[in-house]
Amino acid sequence: MFNHTMKFWTQRRSLPLAGKPYLVGILNLTPDSFSDGGEFVDFDLATLHFHRMVKDGATIIDIGGESTRPGYIPVPASEEIARVVPFIEKMRPHSDALISIDTSKAAVAEAALAAGADIVNDVWGARHDSQMASVIGAAGAACILMHNRPSEEAGVGDVIAAIQTYLEASIQLVKEAGVREDAIMLDPGLGFGKTYEENWEIVRRLPELVKLGYPIMLGASRKSMIAKLLNLKDPKARLSGTLATTALAVQAGVDFIRVHDVRENRECVEVMYHCRQRR
Repeated sequence: MFNHTMKFWTQRRSLPLAGKPYLVGILNLTPDSFSDGGEFVDFDLATLHFHRMVKDGATIIDIGGESTRPGYIPVPASEEIARVVPFIEKMRPHSDALISIDTSKAAVAEAALAAGADIVNDVWGARHDSQMASVIGAAGAACILMHNRPSEEAGVGDVIAAIQTYLEASIQLVKEAGVREDAIMLDPGLGFGKTYEENWEIVRRLPELVKLGYPIMLGASRKSMIAKLLNLKDPKARLSGTLATTALAVQAGVDFIRVHDVRENRECVEVMYHCRQRR
């Protein structure tokens, strides 16, 4: 078991844990993301959505400049930087919300942190780019380390054991680079190198991940696991299924929930947390 921490630290502010979960609002400045690709490439629309999510209850806004949906086309770091850095520079003076940069490229992370981002959210757990850990450590930033693996490894062995082994190595990597232990968050990586059955097994076994001792972020919002279960092609029609996963996350003691629909998920969290406190 990892060392337990009762807060998630960033230079801007620390967030107490073991209470009501925090919401992480998704803002993709991309033309091809699976759910909202192209909706917020216009900075004015992106700005309105940023402020709307904060008003609706998001504590962190997770900004991405490259889609990571299945079959995505990678973009060079220069293009990713051009998409996200001017927007972060624009928003930083006008909001105290925490900003995370969703990237696996060290050059993008470095530029985004310099522009005012607080957290690096790496879908490869700081292991895709050999410079990522040192960039996070040198900036004194926080990080979200996600479990990922090649698709051919999906379905092999116990998925929770695989997640723990992978993330233990990621944690060691960033700690050796100077990242504070209380500045580390973990994400089991629903939909990334997982079978349909494994995705739902992760949701069922969330309490085991919570016991690892680091804050856990769940990102099930609008994902294909919900689409397949409910036979829903339109990502925006998957809200009800998403809310069910949010309720399960609250029940399991997850600290952060990454979502597209902030207001609806906040209301779900409020009801679930109220009931949980009344036991």
